[in-house]
Amino acid sequence: MPKNILPVYDIDKFQYPGSASDFYANTFEAHLKQHAHIILAPHKHNFYISVLFTSGGGTHEIEFNKYHVRPGKVFMIAPGQVHNWQFSRDIDGYIIFHTKEFFDLNFTYEKIENYPFFSSFCNCPEIVLKKTLFKKVEDIYREITAEYHQNQLMKFQKIASLVNVLYITLSREYIPLKVRESQDLNYLARLKKLEGLIDKNFRIIKSPKKYALMMNVSEKHLNRTCKTCLNKTVSKVIMDRIILEAKRMLVYSKNNISEITKELGYENNSYFSRLFKERTGKTPLEFMKKFRS
Repeated sequence: MPKNILPVYDIDKFQYPGSASDFYANTFEAHLKQHAHIILAPHKHNFYISVLFTSGGGTHEIEFNKYHVRPGKVFMIAPGQVHNWQFSRDIDGYIIFHTKEFFDLNFTYEKIENYPFFSSFCNCPEIVLKKTLFKKVEDIYREITAEYHQNQLMKFQKIASLVNVLYITLSREYIPLKVRESQDLNYLARLKKLEGLIDKNFRIIKSPKKYALMMNVSEKHLNRTCKTCLNKTVSKVIMDRIILEAKRMLVYSKNNISEITKELGYENNSYFSRLFKERTGKTPLEFMKKFRS
């Protein structure tokens, strides 16, 4: 096992006094003042995050991909994703957190994973809003935040409804209409199930055929699902997850490369190093030196 584990924050760590334990909202400026000591270093969460920036700039690194922060950008972060920030002093915006249970308790038929930005760990976490949409989205974030800091009748029912409207609005911006019209919800559900199985088993199971058997579908059909939703094969989805974990361990654990190789289910260091370089352009040692320096 890794010798050093990234911090994984629970939503209770960010609670506003007297509020429910499965939702949080704040202006980004206030959030940063209260929690800068823990959120600027790389970390994970066990809940969903949505952030709109309205002023300032900086960078947001999510799973080793660096994004520029500027007004009109939204970031959607799923549980388990590693991220960290660097900001200018004039940074502001809005941030909301909620657990999966918050959404499931308020909606019978909607599922949080049906929103495109949360449907796969492969999906881009960044949404760039058009100027015409910026104010509309900002108004929704502002209303959610104001409602959270008050104690009105049916407070969280209203918040849940506003979050749903927000996510629908962002989904329409995230996915072009022609792509939305071709989406198959059954495929999306199957992809989410596959990714869940991969997440639990990728260290041991690397065969697309075995995942197909676990899901009671043919390997051909599972490949069709991944190609339709992600334009990737099942093998590529599995390998993406392995490489992502390798990157995390190389940078955030104290294990050496040989230990990491074995932890990921490979016996041959040279073979794994070739796989890693094919997909990242760097050897594990080069990658480790770049991000640990």
